[in-house]
Amino acid sequence: MSDLIADFRSDTVTRPCAKMRQAMASAQVGDDVFGDDPSVNHLEAYLAERSGKEAALFCASGTQSNLVALLAHCQRGDEYIVGQEAHTYKYEAGGAAVLGSIQPQPLDYEADSTLDLKKVKAKIKPDDSHFARSRLLCIENTRSGDVLPLDYHGDASQFCKREGLALHLDGARLFNAMVKQGAELADYAQHYDSVSLCISKGLGAPVGSLLVGDKAFIDEARRWRKMLGGGMRQAGSLAAGCEFALENNVTKLGDDHDNALTLAEGLASISGVSCDVSSVQTNMVFIAVEDEGKAQEFQNYMAGHGVVVIGGQLMRLVTHLDVSAAAIEKTIDLSRTFFE
Repeated sequence: MSDLIADFRSDTVTRPCAKMRQAMASAQVGDDVFGDDPSVNHLEAYLAERSGKEAALFCASGTQSNLVALLAHCQRGDEYIVGQEAHTYKYEAGGAAVLGSIQPQPLDYEADSTLDLKKVKAKIKPDDSHFARSRLLCIENTRSGDVLPLDYHGDASQFCKREGLALHLDGARLFNAMVKQGAELADYAQHYDSVSLCISKGLGAPVGSLLVGDKAFIDEARRWRKMLGGGMRQAGSLAAGCEFALENNVTKLGDDHDNALTLAEGLASISGVSCDVSSVQTNMVFIAVEDEGKAQEFQNYMAGHGVVVIGGQLMRLVTHLDVSAAAIEKTIDLSRTFFE
């Protein structure tokens, strides 16, 4: 394979820059399980304030922060309502069901990646011993690159209050939504009982996700984090990388969105590739190789020229910090050469 030009597999493949590494190397550390790692404490306080919540919990991953949220919200035999393609339901190894005995009730997404609240209401179980107890609604933003309408969050919050449900936001890429909509973190978080925020997607930190909520909820989540093996001891070096990312890389997400749109427009102009440019909202581009038999050949060709893409006939290309505008143009040129 040639020297790497671009890796489009995910925005999780970014590597910490030299300044981030320096911040990590010089971070003060303690023992986070005892609560005396100053860098972790500062990060948690910083993000809690920024989100308008009372407290935050530093976790190893988005999967872990989502899972401890579900475990803190629900008891054994309870149910959470969630999107059919949601990360918490489909891509986190069934942790809520396996480790928490929490039953998922999946629903199909609407065209704008929202869950129809009328359909959610129809799935809330009656207070009857035959059924699991409906306890939680879980929403994802962004979802496959789609940004949820700003007013939807308030609508979902009011709905949950009427129906007696807690409300959790998987905000793994919420910062992308913030930049796209020109909003602040607290504008979203105010509507939710808990929000999971991943710092290693898009923002460039090597490890780390945070869960925010009120103090009693975070205390409960911290207990579950310990049970899951998430007490990371001298985690201040990791926390410093996350804080650097939050302070320096959020505004750069706009460049990723611009690059994704340029990529989509370029690929859409190539015979043999289908791409709906109008569907590109943030940093994800979906393409279809019209000749299914060429899909693997295309991947191999691109890899041989330093561009990594994955998928079958349908592929997802994700832009991020380590994909430059020049790499976008090279990717388009290589794709045109292959197909034409």
